[in-house]
Formats: sequence, structure tokens, C-alpha cells
Amino acid sequence: MGVIKRQGITNTITTAIGIAIGMVSLIFVQPHFLTKEELGLTRILYSFSILIAMFVPMGIGNATTKYFPLFKNEEKKHHGYLAFMLLFPLLGFALAAGILFFTKDFVIAQYIKESRLFTEFFNYVFPLTFIIAFISCFNVYCYANFKSTIPAFVNDVVVRLMVVAVITAYYFKWISLNQFISCYVLVYGLQLAMLASYIFYFDKITFKINWEVFREKDFFKLINYGLLLWFAGVASIGLKYLDSIMIGKYLPIVLVGVYTIAAFIPTVIEAPLTAIEKIAASRIAFAWSANNKQEIFSIYQKSSFYMISLGGLLFLGINCNINSLLSFLPDAYQQSGLIVLIISTGTLFNMATGLNAPILFNSEKYKSGAILLIALALVALLLQMFLIPLYGLTGAALATASAYIFYNLMMMLMVWKYFQLQPFSVETVKVAACIIVVFMIDRFIPRLGNAISDIFLHGSFVSIAYILLLYSTNVLPEKESLKAFLSRKK
Repeated sequence: MGVIKRQGITNTITTAIGIAIGMVSLIFVQPHFLTKEELGLTRILYSFSILIAMFVPMGIGNATTKYFPLFKNEEKKHHGYLAFMLLFPLLGFALAAGILFFTKDFVIAQYIKESRLFTEFFNYVFPLTFIIAFISCFNVYCYANFKSTIPAFVNDVVVRLMVVAVITAYYFKWISLNQFISCYVLVYGLQLAMLASYIFYFDKITFKINWEVFREKDFFKLINYGLLLWFAGVASIGLKYLDSIMIGKYLPIVLVGVYTIAAFIPTVIEAPLTAIEKIAASRIAFAWSANNKQEIFSIYQKSSFYMISLGGLLFLGINCNINSLLSFLPDAYQQSGLIVLIISTGTLFNMATGLNAPILFNSEKYKSGAILLIALALVALLLQMFLIPLYGLTGAALATASAYIFYNLMMMLMVWKYFQLQPFSVETVKVAACIIVVFMIDRFIPRLGNAISDIFLHGSFVSIAYILLLYSTNVLPEKESLKAFLSRKK
């Protein structure tokens, strides 16, 4: 856990900074600097592009995480693996762009009624899809080489700052709407360029593929694995962005912007998961290649404990202050507290179940996980189609949270069935109990009528009460050393 812990801490800090910037952007900048239609446009454009972009790499990202350890050799430049890897998104983009071009009129017809603005800028989907697809490939290559800190900084901090800069320029009318969308896409182009530059910096790159080594390693097995998980990967990403896309189909585009703000807030809770998973997936792949089941079990349980502990504190801080936080937004955004709570619950359950997906998808039982994920994406789609027309934005949140909970529950059961591994310990259960107790007690603490005062009061209470409960229930792993320290001080 040494490398995971060290880079995980760094990534958590970076992710936290990025989320703080994102929170400022989405609460204080975007709702005030953009109209609800313009905000909805950027979210549909990005969500639609990222969904198409997940088809483009043709599964090479998942295959790289699992099989790159077989090719890793710095002196021999990994036998040209990066060049081999990039063949897939090049071919995939050609196919995806062709299909999208010939179905363009059909897609536009689905959005012309409720999201006309999106149809006017639909052509930007093509370059944005290309850029996002290659960003995902470069990120995976960096993670496979245990180089996660710089990509995390670029992805979570630099990009968000550039987006704020572009929005600010548009707000002050330094650029037109067309130029704003062009610059918005350009931000991700610069992200791609920075990641490519970093890879050239840390790695010995060659574009000559050593086909003899690839044949020796049976690269067709790698391709088959990647293609199977291709659809599974699309399904996984689709679960995150499907709600915004479906809202744009069934409801006015202005509501996409409202939902986006509410759905972003719970992503703060996922900061520890995002940070740890970036490096842990590759460590788990190496552990499977060495058949080191004990290390996998250690990563599994520790990840569950640390993530629910940190996620619980963030969950309480957000949901016990959500009305005060939303009061800083324009009126249209202030009735989103229930959406935040629903999605937060699904997110916290995702945290609690630990790294079940990397464990299953990097094992010989990956086919079962892929089939489950594809089936789940179809279920999520049906839930969105059923619940959004009935319950609007709340229906979208219910569909998303239900999909998260069901998916993680099934993945956890699969890991237990195949490997007799499960993420929970007595300490994990105690942490969950502490979260529930603090959340319920906070309901009885009065509100002061001032947003800043309320945030300070309730934020202080839940933080102190939660930490004291963890300490009193012997959950904190450093409790004994802390006692010894205090004894020495006396």
C-alpha cells in the first residue's frame, strides 16, 4: 500500500483542490456568468461527447491496465506499447465519426424541441469527442506507469481554472458565444497537449512497435479482453453522464443546467475514491499477475475503510449544510437539496464498497463484470426513461443513485463469490453507524437564519461530533499512538 498511500494522499489533495475550484466555478461563477440555457449547452455538449468518446478507444484503456505489466520494460521502451495503444482510438474515432455523421439528423431531431441550442452547436461534438478519447488513453498510460500526480493536477486543477477563465471572458463580452464554445473545446485540446508532453518527458517513447514481442505475448488475448470491456467501459461512463443527456431529451435545456449544479456537489464525496483508484487499479493488476491475493485483500479492505471514513465526513458536511450552500445560487437552483441527498447516498455506498471493480475487471472473471455492467447500463437507461417524465430532476437522481447502489452491490457479491473477498470490517460498520447518528442529531440543531453562520455552526458540529464518535468507538487506526503521545505530553 506504500505507493498507493503516497500517491493516493497526493491525488486526494489535488482532487480536493480541483473540487474546490469546481465548487466555486459551479456555485459562484457559472450560474451567475452564464444563462441557464448556456450552462445547459456546455453540459450536454460535454456529456454527449464523452459518451461517444468512450466508444472510440475500443477497450484499449481497460486492456492496458491489465496487460501493460507484461510489456513494461523501460530500457526497451515498453516494446512500442504506446504506439500500439494509439492505433485503437485512431481507428475508433474514424468509425465513430462516420456513424455520427450519417445519424446526425436523427440525433438532432431528438433534441430540437427541448434543447435547440445544443443542435446549433452539434458539430463541436466531433473535435471534442476526439480530444476526450485521447485524453482517456493518455491518462491510462500514465496510471499504468504509476505516474498519476501530474495528470491529476492537469485534469482536476489546470483544466477547471482554464474553464473559469473562458467563462469569465465570455461574461465580460470579450468573446462571442461561438468563440466561447470554441475556447471551451480548446481548453480540452490544451489538456491533451499537456498530457502528451508529460508522457514524452517521463517515458522513453518510440513509435516503432516490436510486433515479435506482441505476438509472443499473445496480443490477440489483450484485444479480446479490451473489446469485451469496451462496452462495459462505455456503460460505466454512461452511468455518470446519461442523466444529463436524457434530461436534455425530455425536459427543457435550462433544467440540464440546474441538475448539473446539484449533481456536481456530491462529487466532492468521491474525491478519495477518485484519487486512490487512479493508482490502485494498476497495483491490483500487478498483484493479480503475481497471484498475490493477500495484497489484493489488504487493498480492498483498507480502501473501503478509508473511503467511507473520509466520504462520511464529506457527506455530512454537504448534506447538513445543503440549503445554506444552495442559497448562494440564483433562485432556480435553490430547490435542489433532495437531488443532492439522493445522489450523495449512492455515491457514499460506492465509496463504502471499495475497489470491487478494479479487482473483478483485472481478474480472470472479468467477463462476468462486463456483462453485469452492460446489463446495468440498459437498466439505468430504462429507469431514466421511466422516472424523468414522471418525477423530473428528482427522477433522474433516483435513477442514477439506484444504478450506483445496485451495481456496487452486485460487484461486491461477485468478488465474494469468486474470490471470497469482501470489503467490510467491524470498523466499517461502526463508521456507517456514526454517519447515521450524526446526520440524525444534526436535524435537531436550530438554524440561525444566516447562510454563513449556519454553515459554520452545522459544519463545526458534524465535524467535531463525527470525529469524536469515531474516536470513542475505537475506529481511528491511530488512536493508541495518539494516546501514547498525549501521555508523554503529560
